[in-house]
Amino acid sequence: MNEIVNCAAYSDGRRIRDIQLEDVHEVLKNPDQFVWMGLFEPSEEILDKVQLEFCLHDLAIEDAHKAHQRPKLEVYGDSIFIVLRTVQRGLSGNTEFGETHFFVGPNFIVIVRHGSNVPYTEVRSRCETMPEMMGKGQGYVLYSVMDFIVDRYFPVVDELEQQLEEIEAKVFKEKPSRETTEQIYQLKRDLLEVKRAVSPLIDVCNRLMRFEMKSISPEIQAYFRDIYDHVMRINEMVDNTRELLNTALEANFSLISISQSDVSKKFAGWAAIFAVPTMVAGFYGMNFRFIPQSEMHYGFYIVLLGTVLACSSLYYIFRRSGWL
Repeated sequence: MNEIVNCAAYSDGRRIRDIQLEDVHEVLKNPDQFVWMGLFEPSEEILDKVQLEFCLHDLAIEDAHKAHQRPKLEVYGDSIFIVLRTVQRGLSGNTEFGETHFFVGPNFIVIVRHGSNVPYTEVRSRCETMPEMMGKGQGYVLYSVMDFIVDRYFPVVDELEQQLEEIEAKVFKEKPSRETTEQIYQLKRDLLEVKRAVSPLIDVCNRLMRFEMKSISPEIQAYFRDIYDHVMRINEMVDNTRELLNTALEANFSLISISQSDVSKKFAGWAAIFAVPTMVAGFYGMNFRFIPQSEMHYGFYIVLLGTVLACSSLYYIFRRSGWL
């Protein structure tokens, strides 16, 4: 796959032409134009060339190459470096995360995508159909891609909520099992990863909205409030799901304990019933000469009948009390 997905120059909100990486520095000399470059898992060699053409900071390039960063916003002179984590559901049903890095300068935006197999071609096409918005510069591109990334969290969180509903049905309608507990812990891990990816975006959006950024025009800053609202909604959905999941886990443990207690009661009830004939047999097996009814003609049947009645009475009592 080509590491440079797209690289084009824009002026007055319209795409002028595609440009080569080696020609970027010439385009950047024109303040009326800005460059939008998209990269997918670039090599260190490509990143070095990008750094040279766009005059990017060494630390930001190092972070973009490693691609194991938490969501953040860092300012380097006139440019900013932003990290977002992307999310999607894999074919096996697990939650997969990637990263997208943004280099935003006075008249350029470089987007580096790692891990995610969802390109931003749709965003680029939509932006290019709105020249009045693209005329606001690279800040609008940053908003559009960030909004696209954040919106993709909603179907993932919705699916995690559906998994919670399925787990709740298993907990309360089926017999408690170890498999259900494992599913709960797996869902807790997925929610924790989503939480780690979403929570830092609150601070990132706050800084984009409230603090002056030389690379982003003031009229674009208001648009980041929309992303902020979405991030807050996702964060609340994750918190609510995690709280309900903790409740489901506690309920599952409680039901398991109740099930174990019921089994213990049954064992105790049957043990008490079998203790009666054991005790009687023990008494009559003692080596004494004078034992009540031992010499009566119907003594055995009387003792046997008394034992059966005692066992039946205990069974009735335990059955009525719910032990059996």
